[in-house]
Amino acid sequence: MSTNLHDFDFLRGAWRVHHRKLRRRLAGSNDWMEFAGTLVSKPILGGAGNFDDNVISEPAGEYRALALRRYSEREQRWSIWWVDARVMRLEPPVHGRFERGVGTFFGEDAYEGRPILVRFIWSGVTARAARWEQALSLDRG
Repeated sequence: MSTNLHDFDFLRGAWRVHHRKLRRRLAGSNDWMEFAGTLVSKPILGGAGNFDDNVISEPAGEYRALALRRYSEREQRWSIWWVDARVMRLEPPVHGRFERGVGTFFGEDAYEGRPILVRFIWSGVTARAARWEQALSLDRG
């Protein structure tokens, strides 16, 4: 299955989310924290994009965040941006596509002032569940 405008249709609606995140990123840590959240995803731009309104309940407190996705028919790829309400900064996008049911997206960013490569993967998509993971790399992968 190649990437297309309907790749993220599975996400439409309201979801309960189970988050798992390293307490210290890019520090060789294996100490994970787990917490809950909710997500409401809606289509925009006549179906050429969508957004997720997230409520994230970390142990340190609850906050909101937004994921914004846009599909480019010309480039046959998705672009995804993230906004964390705690810092109100539109993060640089990741770009990519779905192949054989797995969405892989890459982009460049900075973490604590250091340039990083960011990777998102969407996998295990069913009508009731999906897995999203994020990886950060200081050495380009």
